[in-house]
Amino acid sequence: MSIRLSPALGALVKASSRGCVVRKVSGVSHDAAHPVIAAKHPFQVDLSASKLYPWCACGHSKKQPFCDGSHKKAAPGLSPLRFTVEEPKTVWLCGCKQSKNPPYCDGTHKEEFVQKAELHTCPGKHK
Repeated sequence: MSIRLSPALGALVKASSRGCVVRKVSGVSHDAAHPVIAAKHPFQVDLSASKLYPWCACGHSKKQPFCDGSHKKAAPGLSPLRFTVEEPKTVWLCGCKQSKNPPYCDGTHKEEFVQKAELHTCPGKHK
């Protein structure tokens, strides 16, 4: 039996080296659940030090780039990536949910498969 991890879970080790501290991940996906593309652009967000942020990893949240609990019904195999930063900073959080460096944008949204994809939601800008 193989376990399929979401990109968000695979980034846990990398997160600590960037000043990002992951506090808790709600679960591990044992099924083939995949995130949907919520946006074809990243979200610029001002983060506060030591605050716990729940980055939406499923793409179903109406409060992008953050989780609103939609994964519980729409994508039960996925859960948000919960993270903090050690100092206040402005970052670009992934909106396409395909980043290899979640929760941060790595430019994957520029790839053809994302740009040609149909959006699942029409998120607004959140800071």
